[in-house]
Amino acid sequence: MRSFLLLGVLLFVELAAAPGPHSRQIDAIFSGMQSNNAPGAAVLVIKDGHTVFERGYGVTDLRTLRKIDGLTNFRLASLSKQFTAMAVMLLVHDGKLRYDESLADIFPDFPQYGKSITIRHLLNHTSGLLDYEDLMQPQLDVPEDKLVQIKDAGVLELLKQQKTTKFAPGTKWEYSNSGYVVLGMVVQKVSHQPFAQFLRDRIFVPLKMTATIAYEKPVHGSGPEEPGHEERQDDNTIPRRAYGHTHKQGRWQQNDQSPTSATLGDGGIYMSLEDLAKWDAALREYTLLSETEMQPAITPVKAPGVQGPNGEPAEYGFGWYLNPYKNHARMWHYGETVGFRTNIQRFVKHGLTVIVLCNRDDLNPGELALRVADLYFSEH
Repeated sequence: MRSFLLLGVLLFVELAAAPGPHSRQIDAIFSGMQSNNAPGAAVLVIKDGHTVFERGYGVTDLRTLRKIDGLTNFRLASLSKQFTAMAVMLLVHDGKLRYDESLADIFPDFPQYGKSITIRHLLNHTSGLLDYEDLMQPQLDVPEDKLVQIKDAGVLELLKQQKTTKFAPGTKWEYSNSGYVVLGMVVQKVSHQPFAQFLRDRIFVPLKMTATIAYEKPVHGSGPEEPGHEERQDDNTIPRRAYGHTHKQGRWQQNDQSPTSATLGDGGIYMSLEDLAKWDAALREYTLLSETEMQPAITPVKAPGVQGPNGEPAEYGFGWYLNPYKNHARMWHYGETVGFRTNIQRFVKHGLTVIVLCNRDDLNPGELALRVADLYFSEH
């Protein structure tokens, strides 16, 4: 009996450790990121609700040389927009907000032009708001520890000082970080709690995304935290954090912060592959909102505009690009910020999700993710 039990255990271990389909091919795609002393990437593939590949390549930072894995938290950058959109949609679900409410309805002190901008315009990038990055004072060649970083409330105040938009709201599509920062402030105003807390209470905690955080740098810090010293800050820390990197003068340098790195609504969430798998499951199973309530998020806006990031006409819902890939319907988004590149590709009809998170800025995670997706499409 003991022999049979031992054989059963060994067989289970062998099966559990066996590589899934396409594992070697995916490893080959990311072979250039295999390193014990350079930043890299984390890769997740979910097929029909099951994780079939999860792997890290490279290290989280150059000081600790901690290996990247499924629990490593990356700055999502603009992948955060899908969570901002979900927060707004939850308030609509609660009956506290309407998609056709105007910016001036929510912020009575907003200038006249805010009367023409609706929540829907903000969600689908047709608001015409000026880019807050262009309105800020330039900070050229300023070291990271001396940067003055703008926060969401500061962006809202900058926009209140303006008198017009780039174009009449609703007449054109143009990607807008300003719009999603303002949406974060809308959530805060309507819910009567900090935006980060709303995300935690209504999304992260219910979905057991325990390590995810909309990060706000501790005010008592004198600069960016030193890798390996996160634990000594306060409760608002990032566990198992990856730091962003840039390749300069023949070597990797930590390059993790910019003047716009402190905003939340457009890109301030840190998350791991493990928690992104829970998010993917919640979308697939309609855990937070019903299928009907999710429809506006996956319905592309009909408005002429500039092209999307790959040169094609942009099709955008609420926090999601909706352009098909090789005639495969998909929900997807990219993220780019100093030192980080991220991408999520969801092919709902195929039950396939591919996520690539990078803590270096020389990679194209979208191209890498689609190369992985092609492996699964080739099965049919």
